[in-house]
Amino acid sequence: MITGTTGCGMRYAVKRGGSAVGYCALSIRCGTRDEGGFHSGIAHFVEHTIFKGTLRKSSAVINSYLDKLGGELNAYTTKEEIVFHATVLKEDLSKAASLLFELATSATFPEKEIEKEKGVVIDEINSYKDSPSEDIYDRFEEMLFEGHPLSRPILGTAASVKKIDRAELMRFTGEKFTPSNMAFTVVADIPERLMEGRVRRLAERFFPDAAPAPAALFRGETAERFPGKLFDKSVNKRNHQANCVIGGTAPSLYDSRERMSTVLLCNILGGPASNSVLNSVLREKNGLVYGVECSYTQYADTGIAVISLGCDRSNLDRCVSIIDKEILRLQTSPLSPARMKAARKQLLGQLAISSDNGETQCLSMGKSLLAYGNVLSDGETVKMVEAVTADDVMAAASYVFGRQRCSRLVFL
Repeated sequence: MITGTTGCGMRYAVKRGGSAVGYCALSIRCGTRDEGGFHSGIAHFVEHTIFKGTLRKSSAVINSYLDKLGGELNAYTTKEEIVFHATVLKEDLSKAASLLFELATSATFPEKEIEKEKGVVIDEINSYKDSPSEDIYDRFEEMLFEGHPLSRPILGTAASVKKIDRAELMRFTGEKFTPSNMAFTVVADIPERLMEGRVRRLAERFFPDAAPAPAALFRGETAERFPGKLFDKSVNKRNHQANCVIGGTAPSLYDSRERMSTVLLCNILGGPASNSVLNSVLREKNGLVYGVECSYTQYADTGIAVISLGCDRSNLDRCVSIIDKEILRLQTSPLSPARMKAARKQLLGQLAISSDNGETQCLSMGKSLLAYGNVLSDGETVKMVEAVTADDVMAAASYVFGRQRCSRLVFL
């Protein structure tokens, strides 16, 4: 892998992969938390409308540009980034990369397309409200981060989206879509030096007037950690199921040792494997839930770790009691050497399988560049996981799910 920074301050990473398919992504540090001074949801709305035309291409041309090559063009928005990415045959990678740069530097946001897309986004907002498991998580995060930019909903609200206009979209991208806020990543079976040269030439081509500048400072390295709000609230939604989220703030991207301990803890407690603690006891042993998970999302100056489940209303108290019991066990009884070894191996296996996907690698590299300015090697990741001890897992359980720090939201 080769990493570097162009003269205009854009970070990049290129990695040779063994496939006929190539992946590229343009990650931009301007998510929902950066919407101060703009209408809520504008970052996500930019993601939707940026494909509606550039100075050189119409919406129809953009939509078919990679499709006709058998490729894919996509995008997503998080609390901290907007990401545009493409998947194509490796011989078409230059076309895909050029298109991503063109979208980010010369989108025109036609008025007619903006009005049409407002209906699409508002429909998306309403669809989330019809999904209790997604709606409750969004509401929990808004309540936990009340008073902090991370409380803003990614989609915005129907009222705020209706107020977004072309001038505001142009102002948002003009302020945020700067090379020092960007990271470009590539994974393809092409010599890395050759790919690096192409990336540098693209940066020079699309940012010809950008003055030489250092890459932007990383978020959160010196920021004060946000403690989060405490609450225990039930909302009568008249749903068939009871949905419940339990959790609180967690280590940030920059709390390196605590972060990895929390990753391992959440994987043990409610990770994707069927042998996770909560899945084993709530679903397999007692048949109380269809699904339960423990998720951990890391931000620059904080994080969020939660347990979420849906169950029959009559089983909610029993489920919560079992969860409390399993958390207490992890807080007070260190895992045996054999269990720790198995837990580390399971997590490393999951990470290895995930990173074997070129698209996943490409997107992960972009996030890492924006957060740290580099990309961890597989060997470095292994060392970090192997360094987590049983005492670290106990400490993480006590901190993240401590009674004095945990909040709960229930939809009934």
